[in-house]
Amino acid sequence: MAAESTPNLHSLLFVLNPISGDIDKQSIESTITDFCSQRGRHAGFFHTSGENDLDKLKAHLAANAYDAVFAAGGDGTVNLVGEALLGGKIPLGILPLGSGNGLSKDLSIPQDINGALEVIWQHQLRALDTLHVGGNFSVHLADLGFNALVVERFCNGDTRGPGAYIRIALQEYLSYEPATYRIETDREQFEGPAFMLTIANASTFGSNVVINPDSYLDDGEFELCLIEPFPATASLGILYHLYTDAFDTSVYTRRLRCRHASIQVPGQARVLVQVDGEPLELDTPVEVKINPRSLQVLTPASE
Repeated sequence: MAAESTPNLHSLLFVLNPISGDIDKQSIESTITDFCSQRGRHAGFFHTSGENDLDKLKAHLAANAYDAVFAAGGDGTVNLVGEALLGGKIPLGILPLGSGNGLSKDLSIPQDINGALEVIWQHQLRALDTLHVGGNFSVHLADLGFNALVVERFCNGDTRGPGAYIRIALQEYLSYEPATYRIETDREQFEGPAFMLTIANASTFGSNVVINPDSYLDDGEFELCLIEPFPATASLGILYHLYTDAFDTSVYTRRLRCRHASIQVPGQARVLVQVDGEPLELDTPVEVKINPRSLQVLTPASE
């Protein structure tokens, strides 16, 4: 986990998603402005709209000079800012304001706004691996199967928060039919049914489920984490394993470590995939490739 110190950060851009989480964004903007101005830093703001955000953000960054860009939102906002900064020298910072905030938890970034802002002054710089999943940028987790379906239902619903996610998951579980996957990696092959298949650059979902224990965000590899079909009587045991960092101890789980993977679902030309919290319909086979140490990220000095 190589890390290095960075010079002082003076000019900062905060990319705000107005609908992430359940927080008053005007209040957050005032908090950020006051926090930075009291310490001699300049805070600028870019508000996402859901329309051509990536192109607009890239154009804004090309026309302005910043020492760091903070994603102030959930994992989708982190994905947007990370893609805009991919391969460059400007580091990504994270203010976790979404419902899950998975990557920030993996990086030990404080989950309160003031604690996260302190990273501006006390930080390390890490170069993280990123992924392309079916041509789509990912810095955290993507998956096919049950969780992808729940995420799609959640994103299309009117209610946010963990309670809504759990309610949808329970509803879908009762009628869910696992798909069969045909996987070829640079190291091995797999074919068989799976309840869900996670493409993991990191380890932990925003719900604190540990899907990929002992993972590293900068090792040049990623993992395919499969939960195979299981009887209803085993569901509580599997949940216990996922919440106690014991994924590998279940007889219904397996992990494939690789640098490249091709994922097919026989009989399906397109498949539902969630990428960093966004549900997408992708052509099969879904090609997954890693981009080693391609994104500079600010992490706490003690991380």
